[in-house]
Amino acid sequence: MPIYEFKCGCGLRFERLTPLDAAAPGCPECGGETRKVPSGVGLAGGGRAGTGLAKEQMPQTWRGTYEGNREYVTGLRRQWDRRQKLEAKHPELAGDQRPIIAHEGRYHGAPLRAGDPVLGHGHGHGHGHTTDPTPPAPSD
Repeated sequence: MPIYEFKCGCGLRFERLTPLDAAAPGCPECGGETRKVPSGVGLAGGGRAGTGLAKEQMPQTWRGTYEGNREYVTGLRRQWDRRQKLEAKHPELAGDQRPIIAHEGRYHGAPLRAGDPVLGHGHGHGHGHTTDPTPPAPSD
């Protein structure tokens, strides 16, 4: 039986050993419907050819490009060009295309994207705020 990679609408990607003609399994996280996505191809000798870096896996900072190292950046551009061609053929590889708002600190492992709820409370200090602009009624 081959190993297939599946993706759910909730964003979870997982691999499953599945018969060739079997229906896609349910998502192990939410139970939702999944679909097969192109995966890396096995090579003779045990290696694996991948699909390249996704947008969110590309370096996001100057430091991440080794301070703009010319050879490294040129290699990234080539990888990105190949990845974009692959995503044009297989849009399911593109993943979440919403703009990334924050990618450092607590968002290092999972970037904050436009429309995501912000973790924590407001601007970080411990008192509450009200949104009612009406001043309190004078007391007698």
